[in-house]
Amino acid sequence: MTKHLDQRVGVFVDTQNMYWSAKNLYKANVNFKEILKTAVAGRKLIRAIAYVIKSESRDEVGFFDALDKQGFEVASKDLQIFFSGVKKGDWDVGIAVDAIKMADKLDAVVLVCGDGDFIPMVKYLQENKGCFVEVLAFGKTTSSKLIEAADDFINMDDNPGKYLIRTRTFIKK
Repeated sequence: MTKHLDQRVGVFVDTQNMYWSAKNLYKANVNFKEILKTAVAGRKLIRAIAYVIKSESRDEVGFFDALDKQGFEVASKDLQIFFSGVKKGDWDVGIAVDAIKMADKLDAVVLVCGDGDFIPMVKYLQENKGCFVEVLAFGKTTSSKLIEAADDFINMDDNPGKYLIRTRTFIKK
């Protein structure tokens, strides 16, 4: 897909989806700065939103600040803990609503997530709002139907070194 410098771009990041994909596939952290750079691709960035779940971890405040410094607006909500002990935290509806609300001001929507639940949103944005929809995610954990629905798919598995931050593991002797 041709990307024009005058395209207005919105980037919507399902942070939890990317975090767990990187942990499970590569035992590494995501380099969100590189994700934003790839998503924008030299075009005019209108909004970049990273959706996060607050879980009362001490590390998360620094992580949220880092996302902010890298150019993301951080949208957060609390982790839900149900009476049964089941925990739930996802932003699927919030991401979809935000992308649809902003679509009239965007030429390209970049979804940073591999979740197939976004297929109806992708089709709506393409068919009703005239947006190009790009997906940026790890191919190994991305729905094949989402890849098929998107106008462009950037597979982060093709260059994991670019999109990952490896943490050092110290071995005790």
